[in-house]
Amino acid sequence: MLRRRLAAVPSPPAPPFRRAFRSASALEAIRSHSLPSTTASSGADDQAGPASLALYNYPTFAGAYAALAARLFHRRVRRRLLVLPFSSVEPFRVDDFKDAGFQTCYLLDFIGPKTFAFELSQFVPSVIAFDHRQSTLARIPQLGQCPSNVELHIDTTKSSARAVFDYFSKKLAGTKSDSGLYENLLDQEDVERVSNVLGYVEDADLRRWQLPNTKEFQTALRDERAKLNCVTNPHVFEQLLQLDVSNLLTKGKLLAHDRQQAAWEFIHKPFKIQLGRGSYGECLAIRADGHSKLSHEIGLELSRMSAAVGLRPIGAVVFMQRGILKICLRTTDSTTNTAEIAKAYGGGGKPNSSSFALRMDEFNSWTSVNS
Repeated sequence: MLRRRLAAVPSPPAPPFRRAFRSASALEAIRSHSLPSTTASSGADDQAGPASLALYNYPTFAGAYAALAARLFHRRVRRRLLVLPFSSVEPFRVDDFKDAGFQTCYLLDFIGPKTFAFELSQFVPSVIAFDHRQSTLARIPQLGQCPSNVELHIDTTKSSARAVFDYFSKKLAGTKSDSGLYENLLDQEDVERVSNVLGYVEDADLRRWQLPNTKEFQTALRDERAKLNCVTNPHVFEQLLQLDVSNLLTKGKLLAHDRQQAAWEFIHKPFKIQLGRGSYGECLAIRADGHSKLSHEIGLELSRMSAAVGLRPIGAVVFMQRGILKICLRTTDSTTNTAEIAKAYGGGGKPNSSSFALRMDEFNSWTSVNS
């Protein structure tokens, strides 16, 4: 049973090559877990038997909290589990797990690119995936015949985090220990705090926006997002247990005010661009090199300014990121879809918030209207 109360856990400094998710250390972790453990020593967390694998969607909080649920369950029942972040920046390949010997693989808050889950089932006896997105549901018929050892839990009425907590809570309730049935997945003192956070995460993931001050909550969460890589931050799951809605709302309100103030102060002399050389109309843009953390707030303010001067209600924030020119589009208009522009240039996102990379010569052709 986990009855420890943890003091505030500091985040380690960001190591170099932070975004190398399919790194040598991650691949080594896969190899080391492929060796079966048959004995347990005196430690309370020692686990035996074949290992399971949990890949969680990075950098989503639904994925991270789902991984927390998987980790809590396996600790309760003392079974081996390897947890790794899965990022589209540098995704794992199916062959990375070919000879690893995992008995079960959980895909948390995603089903993988293309037919990843189905291909993985050739090497892993059981593949269980969770997702809540309508776009994922629409993909399922295109994947072909689902293998018998693959379970797809696609529920658009609850977030992946909630679904995975429910799944492992039910699984734990049916698992017997030496002293009878196990108790709850979470310690009693953590239940209300984690449940409240899951409620706000779900409110945003399902785009309900029904809970009070949910926008401020999301603002605070954005500052926590960089900590969600369990390879570079081994304390992430303890930190997730400690997150508190009240504290996040307070922090979010302060951050929202400070960021909005900084955005107002930063915006001066925005220029007009032709989106897609005019195919998607015109809007206001600004170079924000060195200020990418404010791209959301700057973009929203530019969207309002753009609409006020008769252009499309879109704000384009342009900056260099690791040697690549990145364009972030934001809109305050519910009928405007910025994602269609981003997708046309290999990017993606949501209707009100999207981004993509662009060649400098192509971007220069968008700005020729100012020449």
